[in-house]
Amino acid sequence: MNRRLIVSLLLAAACLQGQAKLPPYTKQALPNGATLILLRKPDVPLVSVRAIFRGGVEAESANLTGIAALTAELVRRGTPTRTADQVSLDLDSIGANLNGGSDRQASYLSTEYMARTQDRALEIFSDVLLHPSFPESEVKKVVAQAADRLRSIKDNPGAAIGRYYEAFYYPTSHPYHRSGSVTEDSLTHLNRDEIIAFHKKNYTGKNLILIAAGDFDPAKLGPVLAKLAGELPTGAEFQPTKVATPKFDSARLLLVDKPDATQTYFEIGMPGIDRTNRDRVPLMVLNTLFGGRFTSLLNDALRVNSGLTYGARSVLEQDRHTGSIIISTYTRTDTTEKAIDMALDVLKKLSEQGIDAAQLASAKAYIKGGFPTQRLETADQLANVLGEMEIYGLNKGEIDDYFSRIDAISLDEANVIGRKYYRDLNLQFCLLGNASKIQDSVKKYAPKMKVLPIKEPGFEPPAF
Repeated sequence: MNRRLIVSLLLAAACLQGQAKLPPYTKQALPNGATLILLRKPDVPLVSVRAIFRGGVEAESANLTGIAALTAELVRRGTPTRTADQVSLDLDSIGANLNGGSDRQASYLSTEYMARTQDRALEIFSDVLLHPSFPESEVKKVVAQAADRLRSIKDNPGAAIGRYYEAFYYPTSHPYHRSGSVTEDSLTHLNRDEIIAFHKKNYTGKNLILIAAGDFDPAKLGPVLAKLAGELPTGAEFQPTKVATPKFDSARLLLVDKPDATQTYFEIGMPGIDRTNRDRVPLMVLNTLFGGRFTSLLNDALRVNSGLTYGARSVLEQDRHTGSIIISTYTRTDTTEKAIDMALDVLKKLSEQGIDAAQLASAKAYIKGGFPTQRLETADQLANVLGEMEIYGLNKGEIDDYFSRIDAISLDEANVIGRKYYRDLNLQFCLLGNASKIQDSVKKYAPKMKVLPIKEPGFEPPAF
């Protein structure tokens, strides 16, 4: 089958997928500053309700790293009328779930329940959202669990490498320098009083985005959720700190020394974009080809064709502040140099030679084929999308025009984007492995290299 026919078939397949569209929804500003969003999706008798509070990791102070995640977990660990176990038992009795969490931009509390159990489910959700009591015993338990995870993470290089990379790539003044997980230092400060203070400051009306998606009557549920949101104090709206985009005048390499390691984990970073950057759609298409799917350039080279790893990928960070594009993989200690060389060669070829029409059509069809089921199929997915749009100030065109913006990317534009972002200039290398066996071979990648023993407390890199 010739290349022209392949391109024609891929483009035809993409066209058959039509457009992804958000179902109709309403958006209401409440007197205490909260935002209420309702989206009816009656095809399945499930309802997802999500309370999102602006802030998240970005709202943490430097000495309280991890407090956003701990607070989000502890919100559901007891109220004046329910213990943590009683919350779980009440949810189980109606087949509902309730989860808390945080990311760089926000903290959230979400529940999903059968439509017929709505009154009971919302009663539990309201109690937890409005009246968390933060029992001392639960605080100690959650903090102890976080400390256990911290102690064990360095025995899991696949998890630890990301912590080291963030602290290495982002300067200490940047909120992304802190991973959102506890450190040895923050554990000495985290206590019930600090958690209550963080909750009081951030879980407010002006920070709240309350979303319901699923099988409900908006005329009935809307007033119930408006009343619920209105019971939160107005508070002050979270204001993100303005930070400078990380810039590097040379390549640097941080080698985290784990003497017993038999493999080397590495992440190679280059400047990327923020969530609203005008290049985000063509860059997502390019990143899909580079390392965003199994049949990517990186994975084909490092796994399929050479067997150097079980998987290689590239991550395109898209957050409030400008992030990075990360090449991420691992390999045997003795093939470290070969794997890094191969990853850099793939990067160089993408930048210098670009992609062809068949590759572009393949990436377009791949993204469009998976997007509806990955982002718009369930009530919970829709609630998540609506929250993301609100956090970043995006409109419904972010979804409704997504396919048309993908279709509009020309081969010339794609290759311009490739040359703009996928560059081997001043790359930032973070490696975790046996330094005695790889240090001499990897120093060629950067004029500035530091070795950090993994036994050192925390994840803070030495000064470069």
